[in-house]
Amino acid sequence: MQESVNRAISASNLSKSFQAGKRRIEALKKISFEVRRGIVTGLIGPDSAGKSTLMRLAAGLLVPDEGSIIVAGMDATRESLKVQGTIGYMPQRFGLYEDLTVLENLDLYADLQGVPPGERPSRYEALLNMASLSPFKDRLAGNLSGGMKQKLGLACALIRQPSLLLLDEPTVGVDPVSRRELWSIVYRLVRENNTSVLLSTAYLDEAERCDEVILLHEGRVLQTGCPESLREPLKGRIFAVKSSAMSKRNLQADLARKPGVIDALIHGDHVRVVMERKNPPDPEPDMTVMPLAPRFEDGFVAMLKDKRETVAADEIFGRSLPLQSGPVIELDQLERRFGNFYAVKNVSFSVSGGEVFGLLGANGAGKSTTFRMLCGLLQPSNGKLRVAGVDLRHAASKARAKIGYMSQKFSLYSNLSVLENLRFFGSAYGLSGKTGSDRLDWAMEEFSLSSVSDTVSGDLSLGYKQRLALACALMHEPEILFLDEPTSGVDPLARREFWHRINTLASNGVTVMVTTHFMEEAEYCDRLAIMAEGSILTLGTPSEIKAGAISEHLPEPSMEDAFVELIRSREKS
Repeated sequence: MQESVNRAISASNLSKSFQAGKRRIEALKKISFEVRRGIVTGLIGPDSAGKSTLMRLAAGLLVPDEGSIIVAGMDATRESLKVQGTIGYMPQRFGLYEDLTVLENLDLYADLQGVPPGERPSRYEALLNMASLSPFKDRLAGNLSGGMKQKLGLACALIRQPSLLLLDEPTVGVDPVSRRELWSIVYRLVRENNTSVLLSTAYLDEAERCDEVILLHEGRVLQTGCPESLREPLKGRIFAVKSSAMSKRNLQADLARKPGVIDALIHGDHVRVVMERKNPPDPEPDMTVMPLAPRFEDGFVAMLKDKRETVAADEIFGRSLPLQSGPVIELDQLERRFGNFYAVKNVSFSVSGGEVFGLLGANGAGKSTTFRMLCGLLQPSNGKLRVAGVDLRHAASKARAKIGYMSQKFSLYSNLSVLENLRFFGSAYGLSGKTGSDRLDWAMEEFSLSSVSDTVSGDLSLGYKQRLALACALMHEPEILFLDEPTSGVDPLARREFWHRINTLASNGVTVMVTTHFMEEAEYCDRLAIMAEGSILTLGTPSEIKAGAISEHLPEPSMEDAFVELIRSREKS
């Protein structure tokens, strides 16, 4: 079967299913689509939509149950080795060898791709310059930042210039500066080499950058076309709402309950509202309503929200914590050294009870190290650290009883079922008898985990892993919750569900500290600290930090703009 000259990929009635324990999962259900040559096509969809399965089928790594997929003019099922020798493929967990240097990783992939030794020096130079990795060519891959690792992975995937590049969520867990650099590389490949790119992403602002998108949901194609095709139906249905009488968090919760409201999202100094029809939400005293232009994400949420079960209670603990006077978290000249390297140096700030405090920074800025010290998992080298009134250098175990922690990577027991993980963490927190049973029932209902209670947690989708991890962190009803990049890689609907719970907890008096690379989430925080190279660059409310980035070329900076300007100014100084 010959592919049309304009098609990089053509799929017809493609189906694929898997067995997970006793369940049969239909990942793709008779889907058909085309990817045009010489453009960037975005593969978009919520968790478990089938994006990674589709990528692996296109790379010739899986065999479909039925249907066909033609890649670069070849049948990806019957000619899988030829396909793999022609395309570039970067999976979600790219196989870098962390005990090899940057150059040694390039050598390894050049060997695997059969690149002649004489062609390598010029190719390496071009790739390292493109990825801004030339100064780090002798550094071990394991010592690179997250963003650098992703760029090295992309360079390895490009070791032989492919006509088609498959990128499976290449920017997950990558800071905004590195995300922009990765996209710059992608644009350059398309512009200079006419490379065809199929890129899956959980960040819908990235979908806006694609020439065309394929929207998947539960293994089916819901829509294909340019991003404008998903924005167009939302014109006249998007509004910015402000209130002088309520906080943004309370305003969002109030608007979300109003009839006709599909979505209410904190965005800058207002709440962004998506309506079912071209009617603004009913105004209340002290409330202003202004129309807005739709975004791709608005269309995505409007199309899928009624297809997704979401459960988020108005009360999670069934009680409110008394507001405490004075700081709940205090850092004074905090430092952490690893040998002669300062991962954290001279960091000072405090967090009040019921506050949502964001800790931002580029990969390698020291955020996770700071978090581990705050949770009592890592001893400071110098400085003072108090959490819940306890000096963590002398009584860490006493403080940990009041702390819930959700780590950057899924850190539950992957070989235990959902139910077994919940029972284990309940027991670890000293929950037994009726109290333990009640909290177990609460977790199953609040996070909609009953349908997967017997599923091994390692087999869960990313969205369900996130639900389970948060449920385990909340089993003992902690006063303080630490969240280390909790929504990395999850889709916008899962992020909304997650933040509804976090806002509810904060309203009930729980103190929340969160790190994130998703800059719109920073808008949900009451205050932010932005770190670079182990130190605090700036501290303030989201509005204050954005105001500090206003310039002639950025009259209305977004939080991402402000973040990028701060980091780049630091690099230049």
